[in-house]
This record gives sequence, C-alpha cells and structure tokens, in this order.
Amino acid sequence: MKWNKKSVVIGLLLVLLAGASRLLPHWHNFTAVGGVALFGAFYFRHRLWSYIVPLVAMWLSDLILNNLVYQGFHEGFVWFSKYMIWSYVGIAIMVLASSIIIKYGRRKEILIGTLTGTILFFLVTNFGAFVMDPIYLKTPSHLWLAYIAGLPFLLNSLVANIFFAGVLFGLSSLVKLKSSVAQSSLSREV
Repeated sequence: MKWNKKSVVIGLLLVLLAGASRLLPHWHNFTAVGGVALFGAFYFRHRLWSYIVPLVAMWLSDLILNNLVYQGFHEGFVWFSKYMIWSYVGIAIMVLASSIIIKYGRRKEILIGTLTGTILFFLVTNFGAFVMDPIYLKTPSHLWLAYIAGLPFLLNSLVANIFFAGVLFGLSSLVKLKSSVAQSSLSREV
C-alpha cells in the first residue's frame, strides 16, 4: 500500500485531534473521534487507513485514560479491555456506513452519513453496555433501558459529530478552493 506524504501528515493530525479531544475536559461523548471517522471515510483513498486513523486515536487515548486517569479502576497496566471492543466496532461500522454514503463530500451526504454513523455507533455501544454490564438483566426490556440510559450520550455524540465533521469537511473544502484559485492564477501568469 503506497502512502503519500500529505496523507501521512493528515492521518497523524487527525489521530492527534481525535486523541486530544478525548483527553482534554469535555462533555460526555463530545469528542472529535466520530468526526474524524466520518471525514476519514471520505478522505483516505486506501479504505484501510480510514479505519486505522480513528481506531488508533481511540486506542492511544484509551491507553492513557485507562492507565493514568482511571488507573484506580484497573489492576496493572491495561493494553486492551473487553469492554473497549464495542466502541471500536461502533467506530468501524461508522466508517463503513460513511464510506458508502459520503461519496462526493456534499453537505446532504455528510449530514446523512453523520446521522447514520452516529445512530449505528449508539446502537452498537449501548448493546455492548447491555451485554457487558451486570446491572442489566438479559431481557428485551433491559436492552430498552440500556438504550434509554444512553440517550444523553447520543445527543452529545450527534452534536460533536456534526461539529467536528463540519469543521474537517469545511477545512478540506477551503484548502481545495484556495489550491484551485492559486492554480488558476498561476496558469494565467504563464
């Protein structure tokens, strides 16, 4: 798989943005990870990298959170925990759905991709909470309770994903516009 320098730099910047947004104080689930997943699904030509970028950001920030911030809740160093899989699968499904929906980077596609990806992430992660948390009896009514308990997080995720995807897609469009203006002015000078 061939990488160009620009994609590597963009990928690293996105990992830093998504990871930092989880480490800095924020509202619950108001981070850049979803926006990075949505943008990466559109931006990266190599589909594998659209998955790697948000998942690496999640894993690195989980490594810091679990071993520094929440170390009192764990015994020893935590490289990975079984509860984390639900968030990672949710992000991967968000990338998959977004890569199918967001083809040309149009506002309508971005909005539909953001709504779809956010809802799918919510469904997967709250199903994971239902499966993993012993507080929930394994009945349909308790599954429903797990989804109801997650609604405030869904709202924050949706607002964050709209905000961060909007910023990332907007910056990308601005860079393309400035690049095409510069290119056309160069061609006129020649």
